[in-house]
Amino acid sequence: MAIDPVDLLGRLISCPSVTPEEAGALDLLQAELEAIGFSVTRLPFDGDGSYPVDNLFATRGQGGRRLLFAGHTDVVPPGDTVHWTSDPFVPRIADGRIYGRGAADMKSGIAAFVAACAAIPPEAGTIQLAITNDEEADAVNGTEKLVRWMANNDHGFDFAIVGEPSSTETLGDSIKIGRRGSFSGKITVTGTQGHVAYPHKANNPLPVLAAVATALSTEKLDDGTAHFPASNLELTTIDVANPVSNVIPMSGTLRFNIRYNDLWTPESLADWVRDRLASVDARGTEIDFEVSGVPSRSFLSPLGSDIDTLSAVLAERTGKVPEYSTGGGTSDARFIAQYGPVVECGLVGPSMHKADEHIAIADLTGLTEIYASFIRRFFTESRA
Repeated sequence: MAIDPVDLLGRLISCPSVTPEEAGALDLLQAELEAIGFSVTRLPFDGDGSYPVDNLFATRGQGGRRLLFAGHTDVVPPGDTVHWTSDPFVPRIADGRIYGRGAADMKSGIAAFVAACAAIPPEAGTIQLAITNDEEADAVNGTEKLVRWMANNDHGFDFAIVGEPSSTETLGDSIKIGRRGSFSGKITVTGTQGHVAYPHKANNPLPVLAAVATALSTEKLDDGTAHFPASNLELTTIDVANPVSNVIPMSGTLRFNIRYNDLWTPESLADWVRDRLASVDARGTEIDFEVSGVPSRSFLSPLGSDIDTLSAVLAERTGKVPEYSTGGGTSDARFIAQYGPVVECGLVGPSMHKADEHIAIADLTGLTEIYASFIRRFFTESRA
């Protein structure tokens, strides 16, 4: 049974699956996967301070090496639709492109992989799909719990591909072999409120807050590593919620984010922040530091024969060995990396999250061919 990736992508776009609403996208995938021989399990998760999420796990084949594909059907909201040429949840094809929310990020990757699986005989090997509807928001009841469930139920894998947009300029010019971590923090400096005409009766937290900002932003974290750029700390807000000019505020807050490489962990970064705060003269104020949210850990997949095979497939198509990248933000690959090697391999994505989000149809069919070629080699070529 052949599957047209363009048709499947169009039908997925028609499902307005803004996080966490599944909106029929997983129902559609379940029907398509079962039609080509996959066994499908739906895995709803909830709790841990977040909304309930429906997830999908599918598997076909038995024994031998196991290949995992992971992705997400949820999309970001379309924003003000006045900026769209047409309805963001009605697929539009024009000038060799298909338009719609999720076209690039990342319903196209899912459509390409499912279509590739349809071209692979079921007896070729074990293929698994882990699809969530919670990547674009909290990411609490999605991939992290899904891969944990897989591990607890003996659904291990030898290699994983996440179908996020990973190409830079042209299809296949780059794959992501790792990602930087993300660590956010909040610092509160508390003094004593008072009248600006009587500063001796108050204790202004703002000079201390300014010193904290300087202490955090002027010391370099590192110089980078073999596969990662230097870690960077960015101040994102300083706020005292004081709308008037004749009151010394009681407290102020500073927020920051660190994108970090494989030299650091959330624990070591927290220690580094505390060391920097200790260097600041508190001037009688109280300085409190707290980690915001759950930090994302950095990861780097071990280079090996499967990445070599994928690289060879891409090089044969493009005429050039792809760049191995760790750039960009975080992705659900960080959860998968805790259980086995994973890379991100997908389309070019400059339009993702924008109005009139789109991809080139030729890239979609090309990605389908890339996935199918890799799957065949994954199961047939010998491993070192």
